[in-house]
Amino acid sequence: MTSFIIPGFDLDAFTAATLAEDLGEGLPGGGHDVTCESVIPEEARFAGVMDSRDAITVCGLPIAAAFFRALDPDMEIEILTREGAQVAPGTALMRLTGNARAMLTAERSALNTVQHLSGVATLTRSYVDAMGDTRAKLLDTRKTIPGLRHLEKYAVRTGGGHNHRMGLWDAAMIKDNHVLVAGGVAEAVRRALSAGVADVICEVDRIDQIEPALEAGATRLLLDNMGPDRLREAVTLVAGRVPCEASGGVRLDTIGAIAASGVDYVSVGRLTQSAPAADIGLDFTPI
Repeated sequence: MTSFIIPGFDLDAFTAATLAEDLGEGLPGGGHDVTCESVIPEEARFAGVMDSRDAITVCGLPIAAAFFRALDPDMEIEILTREGAQVAPGTALMRLTGNARAMLTAERSALNTVQHLSGVATLTRSYVDAMGDTRAKLLDTRKTIPGLRHLEKYAVRTGGGHNHRMGLWDAAMIKDNHVLVAGGVAEAVRRALSAGVADVICEVDRIDQIEPALEAGATRLLLDNMGPDRLREAVTLVAGRVPCEASGGVRLDTIGAIAASGVDYVSVGRLTQSAPAADIGLDFTPI
């Protein structure tokens, strides 16, 4: 359907499943848009403009286009701005011309997706900007809406952030409950390495846990809920032996000081967990 690709994400399957949910496919009386079928003539055509009502970082326009083309393959679609662009209120994002029923049926699925992903990208960009001129990189987390992880992590990248591990499979992250069962930080790290795991991230919330984790072979330290002064102390102790990541309680008003502590990464669950939807509209004109 389109050349737009996110690794691990099936755009055609996503658009089909989302439209099927809205149309009620498989449910008694479902499988169609009763409002459009009863009100809009089958041959009617619309022109439409999608625009931003807020200042946003744009994300998800190729996905929105896929919704419209799924219902009208001949729809004329012009995407007017690039992914990741920072635009002012009132900026036109996309122009559409095609079958009116298809346009109206796909409208909510397309808007929901662009509003949510642009919201994630916009919030991410605000955190990146708040980090200032530091070497630290902003990371997301696994706090994503089930089924939308690949899209939300794409939105984080679009907003200027970076992805942490994609799931439970691509790195070990040893947290307090793992340590509790294993009997200590060092033992938990050793068990992961002995199982053949290459990337072992170990969470520490006390300075005295750092050296045991490093001696056991941790490849990254997650410094949990430490303030800027404690982070600087931890970074000095680590002395560049492994990357350090700050996590926990990070806010827009604190991330600048956290990033300036010398850590390599700052992870923020709010990017995907709590981003407000961007205000984006779509206005139609009969033609």
